[in-house]
Amino acid sequence: MGLLSELKLAVPWGHIAAKAWGSQQGSPVLCLHGWLDNANSFDRLIPLLPKDFHYVAMDFGGHGLSSHYYLGVPYCQENFVNEIRRVVAALKWKRFSLLSHSFGGIIGGMFSCIFPEMVDKLILLDTLPFTMDPKGMENMLTNRRGAIEHMLQAEAFQKPRQVVKPEEMLQRFLKNNNHLNEECGRLLLQRGTTQVATGLMMNRDRRVGLVEYSVPFLTRELLVHSIKQLQAQVLLIKASQGYFNVERDVSDKSVMLLVLDTLRSVLKEQFQYMEVPGNHYVHLNQPQNVADIISAFLQSKERIPH
Repeated sequence: MGLLSELKLAVPWGHIAAKAWGSQQGSPVLCLHGWLDNANSFDRLIPLLPKDFHYVAMDFGGHGLSSHYYLGVPYCQENFVNEIRRVVAALKWKRFSLLSHSFGGIIGGMFSCIFPEMVDKLILLDTLPFTMDPKGMENMLTNRRGAIEHMLQAEAFQKPRQVVKPEEMLQRFLKNNNHLNEECGRLLLQRGTTQVATGLMMNRDRRVGLVEYSVPFLTRELLVHSIKQLQAQVLLIKASQGYFNVERDVSDKSVMLLVLDTLRSVLKEQFQYMEVPGNHYVHLNQPQNVADIISAFLQSKERIPH
């Protein structure tokens, strides 16, 4: 299945860039990439999925080829959820599925709770649909403060973007993303950089800070309340050597188990869980490990009555 087109969807601060595959008459699927990644994250997976769907992968604001936010506007969960709503309005989609990786799953999960009637199926690739912090309320104010301080500092010290030789850029990128192989690193840099006379510049907005600055952590009560809002069928695919298996402490793993148990107990047959071999970027490094599972889930006809 070949790439159909590159899209530029107008928003008040510029545009959201996206790429589309498949027939526009097919059932719509919006693809959401991970933190500091871009729409190329799905380039190797989409061609292995059913051809009678219409897939659109968007670049979140400040990522890939999308416009950066105005100075003074934070990169936060609510604004990323707002982007999804704007994109589907521009595409004239009333109901669709979400295919999401990592950070994209957290944004897709929250969108699916705020606009439950719009999401038919929610696919989570090595991610949870919500964030919880084992220390809960203890860290909340510290993270909010960190987000504000980071944005002020990033705005105050607007240095020119660094130009780096392509091979050096790739090695730096792979060092910071050790779950990626070289081929996949090049693929993400293809959309994540701009070629200039003396080398490459990163496209992403340097004001995009740490993930914990952008996503508020839920309490257990809010987690249960949010999951109860979901109308979508939910599929969570966990990589055996993924996010919760590498460099994560016991408290992180206990949070994952708590969220999984809550999804199972609240959603019951509405929730499916699968584990596959691979790391956090299994959908990019080894898309064949997840393609059949995703295909069967997208093509299943079950609907939960509401």
